[in-house]
Amino acid sequence: MIAHHVLFWLKADITEAQKAAFRKSLETLEQIEVVKTFHLGTPAPIERAVVDTSYTFSLLIMFEDLTAHDVYQVHPLHKAFLDEFKVYFEKVIIYDAH
Repeated sequence: MIAHHVLFWLKADITEAQKAAFRKSLETLEQIEVVKTFHLGTPAPIERAVVDTSYTFSLLIMFEDLTAHDVYQVHPLHKAFLDEFKVYFEKVIIYDAH
């Protein structure tokens, strides 16, 4: 299994409508056939020194293997999301683990 965890920090001047459109586009990624598990969330209200709650959205996708991960990366839905919404985030961090 490959865990693909993406944290997005949206720009400060993004409107609520733009934020909603960003989230809706992220939700379409669940439709990609190689996605085994999909979780989209926002920071949980947990206050501990070791918990980072500074991001806007967390996307966690599980793939069967590296081949599935690679299919996802070039999938039209993923590319469409990036083409339209990459200008919305000021920072993104990705953690891939197997």
